[in-house]
Amino acid sequence: MKTLFTGFICAVVCLLLPLSALPADSGYKVTYDGGSVADVKAGAGARLFFDTNQIRLVKDKSELLVILPSAVTEISYGQDVHRRVGAAIGLAVVSFGLGALMALSKSKKHFIGITWATGDTKGGFAMQCDKNDYRGILAGLEGVTGKKAVDSEAMTVKN
Repeated sequence: MKTLFTGFICAVVCLLLPLSALPADSGYKVTYDGGSVADVKAGAGARLFFDTNQIRLVKDKSELLVILPSAVTEISYGQDVHRRVGAAIGLAVVSFGLGALMALSKSKKHFIGITWATGDTKGGFAMQCDKNDYRGILAGLEGVTGKKAVDSEAMTVKN
C-alpha cells in the first residue's frame, strides 16, 4: 500500500513539475482609457508590466509604451460609480422584483493615471483596472517609482 501511494505521489509530481517550470504571466490586464500613447484607441485591452527599471504597456506582444520609473511625475487613482439603470430596465421586463433590486445596485470602475516627463517630452495616460488588480497595480507603481499615488477625487480644482 505504501509503495502504491509513493508511486502515485511521484507520478503527480512528475506531471506537475513541467507545468510549474513554464514562465508565469506576471502582467496586469488593463483597459487603455485615453492619453498620449500613439496609435492606441480608448477601450483597447493591454497588459501592464513592472520591472525594476521600467514600466511597460504591452498589447498583443508588442510594446506600446516603456516608461522609466524615474520619469514618472504623478500617479493618480479614482473610481467612477454609476447605477445600473439599463440593466435594471432589461431585468424589469422579465421580473419586476429583480429589476428593482438591480436599479439599487451600483457598479464601480477603477481608474489609474500615470504622467511622466523625459526631458522635453511629457505624456500621460489613464487605464481602467479590474477591481481585483486595482490595489496591486497601485502598490506596484508606488514601489517601482517611489511616488505616492494621489486620490483624484480628493483633489480640489481652484479657478
